[in-house]
Amino acid sequence: MEIQFLGTGAGMPARHRNVSSLVLKLLQERNEAWLFDCGEAAQIQILHTTIKPRKINKIFITHLHGDHIFGLPGFLSSRTFQASEVQTPLDLYGPVGIKTFVESALKLSQTRLGYPIHFHELSKDGLVFEDSTFKVEAAKLEHGIVCFGFRVTEKDKIGELQVEKLKALGVPSGPIYGKIKAGQPLEINGVSYPASDFIGEVKLGKVVTILGDTRKSVRSVRLAEGSDVLVHEATYDKANQGVAHQHFHSTSIDAAKVAREAKVGQLLMNHISARFTIKGMYELAREAQELFAASKVVRDLEEFKIE
Repeated sequence: MEIQFLGTGAGMPARHRNVSSLVLKLLQERNEAWLFDCGEAAQIQILHTTIKPRKINKIFITHLHGDHIFGLPGFLSSRTFQASEVQTPLDLYGPVGIKTFVESALKLSQTRLGYPIHFHELSKDGLVFEDSTFKVEAAKLEHGIVCFGFRVTEKDKIGELQVEKLKALGVPSGPIYGKIKAGQPLEINGVSYPASDFIGEVKLGKVVTILGDTRKSVRSVRLAEGSDVLVHEATYDKANQGVAHQHFHSTSIDAAKVAREAKVGQLLMNHISARFTIKGMYELAREAQELFAASKVVRDLEEFKIE
C-alpha cells in the first residue's frame, strides 16, 4: 500500500504545488488504485507518475470546493481514451451534488464515456464501502460546506501456512494444505492437530485516514484514531491560527494535535497555502514536529510506502 500526492496546494495552483489530489495505490492488495479528490490538472500530474488511469476504479471526493473537483471532468473523459479496449466501471463517492456536477459537465461538453459511473452520494457518517479485503468509513468534518474525511481499513489477513512443519510430519503438498489454511484440523495416525498449529501469526491490516479541509475537531480525532498514516491539511502556520479558524481550516499545529490525540503512526500534511515557499514549508514541518515528531509536509509527486 502506497500513497502518492498529485497536488498538495490549497485554493489555487502555485509554481511548486498543484491543488488537492492524491492516489492510494493498492496494486499488490487489489491490483487497483483509488483517487482522493481531483483538483485542476490532476490528470497532467498523473502523467509524471507510473499510475495508470484505468487502474483507478474508485474516486472519493471530500467536498465540492473547486480546488478539489475541477480536474474531475477532464480525468473522467481522458480515462476513456487511456484505458484498454475493456472499459472498467468506476465508483464515485462524494457529497450530495457530485453527481449533478459531473453529469452537467459531461452533458454540456457532449462527452461520452466508454464506461459506467456508479455514484454514491454521501449525506451522513458511516460505512461507504466494504468487501472481503477493505472497508471505507466516512465522517463529516468542520468546514464551510459539507466535507468528509475517509478512513480506509485493510482487513487482517490470515497468517502464512507453515509448510516446513507439515513436511516434518510427512504431509505432502496438495489440496490438504488449502483445507488446513481454511481451518480444517489435520488427522495423522489417529492424532488430531488443530489448523492453528500450522498457521503463522495474523497479519494486521493497515489503516489510512485521509481528511478533507477542516478545523481541528473531535470528529477528526475519532476518525483517525490508531491509523498508521493520517493525511491532514495544514493550510496555515501557527501565526495565522485565527485566520485558519475563521476560514474553517487548520494550521500545522492543529494537524499535529489531531495526530497526537489520535495516536497515529505518521502525519503527512498537505493543502498548503501558496503563501509558503520552500523555506516556509520547513517551518510548518518544524512547528508540527514540536508536538508530534513523526510529522512531514509533503510535496507534489512524493510517494510514501505504508509500513
